[in-house]
Amino acid sequence: MIFAFFILGLIIGSFLNAVIYRLKAVESLWERSHCPKCRKKISWHDNIPLLSFVLLSGRCRSCGETISWAYPLTEFFTGVLFALVASCFFVLGDATTYLPTLFYLIIFSLLIIIFVYDFQYMEIPMLIFWLATGISILYYLIIDWGIFQSQAGGFSLNLFSGVLAGAIVAALFFVLTYFSKETWMGYGDVYMGFLVGLLVGWPAVFLSLTLSFTIGALFGVGLVLFSRRTMKSQVPFAPFLIFGIILTILLPEIFPKLGSFLFYM
Repeated sequence: MIFAFFILGLIIGSFLNAVIYRLKAVESLWERSHCPKCRKKISWHDNIPLLSFVLLSGRCRSCGETISWAYPLTEFFTGVLFALVASCFFVLGDATTYLPTLFYLIIFSLLIIIFVYDFQYMEIPMLIFWLATGISILYYLIIDWGIFQSQAGGFSLNLFSGVLAGAIVAALFFVLTYFSKETWMGYGDVYMGFLVGLLVGWPAVFLSLTLSFTIGALFGVGLVLFSRRTMKSQVPFAPFLIFGIILTILLPEIFPKLGSFLFYM
């Protein structure tokens, strides 16, 4: 079953590649895939996730243009994430796991789009941000209805916890952006800060930010040591925030003791 989710992830990852490219090029999502250089339509047998990249040696069959490694990497890691979501949340015989599984598959797919888009173009695709925000709020409204009916405290509501954490992080990022004149982070990161809090809630947002800043710092140091970048070089921050979100959601499921620790913080 997990392997089936991995294959599904490969297919969705191929679609996400098309979304990322066409968002930037402002092209329709419903046209057949084509080579960005020669514009020739790509045959179905040249559009098989991962396999076609290997068989074509990373080049367009028609013009020989090099295919970016971002395409197979996006497909592969989407497959890995889908497999992890299935292993953490999905139980075939338990219908109550279907909605959370679907939610995280969709949200992680949208986060992958933001990740790659910001990494490539230093820009947050706001359409995808608002779509992720709207889907998250709708999901929380659905699952919070049962909590509300049980007369649990308001703070136990996922939507309340998420909005509170998101507002705090967004306010913090706004202050950092405003007073640094966008040298530390951009205003797009303010929106992403809200999405971080919305998705992981309170108090897990502290773990998410810690992971994000730690991974970002290590990546920055690596760039300085192994390339000609300097500490003043611009690096997109949304990918590291997304790393933090995904790890904060999955790690407590993979390591249950970590989840208990976060619950009692």
